[in-house]
Amino acid sequence: MATRRVATVFGGSGFLGRYVVKRLADAGYVVRVAVRRPDGAQFLRPMGAVGQIVPLYTSFHEPATITRAVRDATIAVNLVGILAERRGGDFMTVHAEGAHLVARDAAAAGVERLVHISAIGADPAGPSGYGQSKGIGEQGVRDAFPLAAILRPSIVFGMEDRFFNRFATVAHFSPVVPVIAGGTRFQPVYVGDVADAIMACLTRDDVQHRLFELGGPQVWTFRDLIAWILKTIERRRRMVEVPMNIARLQASVMERLPGKPLTRDQLLMLTRDNVTSPGMPGLDELGITPTSIDLVVPRYLARFRPGGGPRDRYTELQDSNRT
Repeated sequence: MATRRVATVFGGSGFLGRYVVKRLADAGYVVRVAVRRPDGAQFLRPMGAVGQIVPLYTSFHEPATITRAVRDATIAVNLVGILAERRGGDFMTVHAEGAHLVARDAAAAGVERLVHISAIGADPAGPSGYGQSKGIGEQGVRDAFPLAAILRPSIVFGMEDRFFNRFATVAHFSPVVPVIAGGTRFQPVYVGDVADAIMACLTRDDVQHRLFELGGPQVWTFRDLIAWILKTIERRRRMVEVPMNIARLQASVMERLPGKPLTRDQLLMLTRDNVTSPGMPGLDELGITPTSIDLVVPRYLARFRPGGGPRDRYTELQDSNRT
């Protein structure tokens, strides 16, 4: 009888996680989806055979649950990340302390491969708490599990993303679309390409202990991305540049609202370009051809066009993976 192979995916019920879980199930792994709310991960079960995908309660506030999640696992992936803090210190708890605990326990459990998802802009000395905690987290992972592969994606796009969908929603309902730090550059990367990069790092011997930055084939300014969205959904809207001092005042109010639509820390993140660094290995080195937004995004933004848009096979397949 073949030995059971177990993969543990921390944060596997999120946007990127569902793509990673599906690929691991297709590769024959029993997949533990380590999340704080296992009931919210039940939608993943049909992606594998009966009993192949197992949601498992795990919390970075309860170290014993992390130890349990990696016990007898062959490989592990840490996708956990937050864009805003509910309470002060959440960035450090999730991105730094939690990442270190996952790496430490994975090493102690004899896990063979670990892939850690960080972010472009991770820097212990960076301007934002988000970037600082991501940078400290990378150091903690490297200290505890030296052979871990670390991936830093730019903004990730796909059917369930919170970038293109968010601004298309704003343009759908509002005659004005605010633009903050319009000159900041981004390099959107397709969620499927990031998932494929993770799989490459879990299977190739030449990528262990390496750091990769993942970006798409084109660099855009924030302003140009908003204009592209408006053109794609066929909406004539006025783009209004918001001065940073005004944006900070708005963020100080909005970060008190449920969901925190905008925070002052996110504004600090916007002060730096979110693009891959020259000379850094990326998708090409992993054998992956970057996917352009033109090939994917118009299909799922079609519903924001006047009168809606035609459905196609791609959209139907993506809908089958949604919560």
